[in-house]
Amino acid sequence: MPVTAPSRSRLGRIRNAIAIAGRTGIAFAVFAAAWALLSWLAPNGLAKIAAEAGAFLTGTWLALRALRIAAKQAVWRLRNRLLVTYLFIAVAPIAMVVLLALLSGYSLVYQLAAYLVTSELERRSTILDSAADAVANLAPEIRAAEMPSVLGAFSDHFPGLEALLRQSGQRFRYPEGSAMPDPPLGWGTTGAVVRRTGRYYLWSHRVLPGRAELTLTVPLTRQFLAGLAPKMGRVDIGESPQSLGSGAGLRGPLPPPVNRFDIEVVWFANGPAADWDMPGVTSNSLIAVRTRVSAVLGSVFNNTEDQAQAFLRISIVLGMVIFVIVEIICGVIGISMTRTITLAVHRLYEGTQRVLEGDFSYRIEVPKAGSGPGDDQLAELSHSFNSMTAHVEQLLAVAKEKERLESEIEIARQVQNQLFPRSRPESQGLRLTALCEPARMVSGDYYDYAAAGPGRIAIAIADVAGKGISAALLMAALQSSLRAQLQASLEQVSFAAAGSAAAAGSGAAPGTEVAAGVSTARVVARINRQLHEATPPEKYATFFLAIYDEATSELTYTNAGHLPPLLIRSGAPPDSAPQELEVTGTVVGLFPSIEYGESRVKLGPGDLLVCFTDGATESENAFGEMFGEKRLVDTIVTSAHLTEDGMIQAALAAVREWTGAGELADDFTILLARRL
Repeated sequence: MPVTAPSRSRLGRIRNAIAIAGRTGIAFAVFAAAWALLSWLAPNGLAKIAAEAGAFLTGTWLALRALRIAAKQAVWRLRNRLLVTYLFIAVAPIAMVVLLALLSGYSLVYQLAAYLVTSELERRSTILDSAADAVANLAPEIRAAEMPSVLGAFSDHFPGLEALLRQSGQRFRYPEGSAMPDPPLGWGTTGAVVRRTGRYYLWSHRVLPGRAELTLTVPLTRQFLAGLAPKMGRVDIGESPQSLGSGAGLRGPLPPPVNRFDIEVVWFANGPAADWDMPGVTSNSLIAVRTRVSAVLGSVFNNTEDQAQAFLRISIVLGMVIFVIVEIICGVIGISMTRTITLAVHRLYEGTQRVLEGDFSYRIEVPKAGSGPGDDQLAELSHSFNSMTAHVEQLLAVAKEKERLESEIEIARQVQNQLFPRSRPESQGLRLTALCEPARMVSGDYYDYAAAGPGRIAIAIADVAGKGISAALLMAALQSSLRAQLQASLEQVSFAAAGSAAAAGSGAAPGTEVAAGVSTARVVARINRQLHEATPPEKYATFFLAIYDEATSELTYTNAGHLPPLLIRSGAPPDSAPQELEVTGTVVGLFPSIEYGESRVKLGPGDLLVCFTDGATESENAFGEMFGEKRLVDTIVTSAHLTEDGMIQAALAAVREWTGAGELADDFTILLARRL
């Protein structure tokens, strides 16, 4: 018999279903068949229970697997994915908020129920203490006689009140015939709750002058506990939840429910309870309250009907109705907009498939402007896609050019890193540490230190105007000019010193023009002329050059418009301001002929010279506040226990934390020079 096309289609679907079900589906079918057969042959046998358990487990696993496959297929389409997204964004949060509100409300009711009872119990304890104090404050000779009249005024608040007064070797009881036992010796003035022979009492104990004692007790009976919070429900006290029994075993009447949501509330509150037979020993006691939500709210809030409450109730109902209507309208609008989005995305999907095949001439159909959906961002997205396909080759060329430029910038960064000093000059009196952290791949900041003759060290720091490649090139020119000028100055000094020595050997007077060392002012002036001649007019740099003389511990410096370095004296008070080195001239490279001055300062042992650029002080936070010199100094002072490298890293970390950004807004450079 030939197999028809519908039969082949049906067989194909069956094979696909078996392939999807796999071994788990086959196992489920076997267990289900075994369970059905055993239900008829041995309905009470263990084999039937085992088959039922196997069918349940395999069926559950199979259902979860089918649900996972169905969910995966369902959300493949963008429309279904958006609907699921709306569900999680709108419905789930609202449900969670409602659930959280209910849990918070019921939790608050629990706490209020316990609080109303415990606060009233504490108030009764305070009143009982007042009664004890009233008796204790009586004169000893009339205390026993007046005690009944004083305590009688409190008998309405404390049913079952008993008192025992021991003074002058006698015992006086209230009321007469009271069987309260003597409290053990060792109790001081105390009160609250006490446990005696398995029962709980509200008590107050006073130690009086003349070796007298007064003890008041009130049994915490069912009636007394129920009176702590009338109409609340059932209240009991015990050592543990087990001793109190189930919620149904709590004493006292339970208010009737107001509606189906007016559920019963059972909650516990811990409180200290003294042990009558063991002075000074306390343990936890549990006060259990069983009530209803309406009873708690009725005890806290005023339920009197008035116009304000009626208006509030109507407003809440009206708000709920408006909320439902708005949700329905939003759902309709959301579904309509979803269809528009999915259609545009489907066209984009087709376009990407064509582009993947190499067809860059493909264009997406865009609805005409004014026809509705074409006047939105999705239409602009389609136009952008069409423009993208038309310029893909151009973008690829631009990407290659960008890659080449980045490679050249990386080479420039590596070259610039070689311009910074790679070793510190040997010195017995000065320790130098510096760091330059560029805001971009290359930096416009510059620092340097080098030998400037026997026992002399040159220190320099500069900040070139601008950023990027142009600033880095000017920084390189500044570095080469400084090194050349230092070398030339050293040669002039050596030549002048040799001529002076020859004149002295021949009997001639030494020349007065022989310099004792390199002049920072002359070096900076020459650098200024060179930069002005070799750079564009708008290019300039702030520059600080100093030479330290180890023999005299004197620092000679010229500051050409740079931020004044700070000198932190060793042993100075923590709150004293550091000394700012003065500015002796304007920036370099801006004017052709400028005269620069020199200044000197003597460094003492342990003194720290802090040179920095504006990236360390003028970095701004989200509110536009600059980091400032004070915070920089405070950071360095607070990290004084670290090494100089650690101090610089601490300052860099403080600036990054201040700005709150991953990248620096300006080049960060700090140079530290410590006098040993």
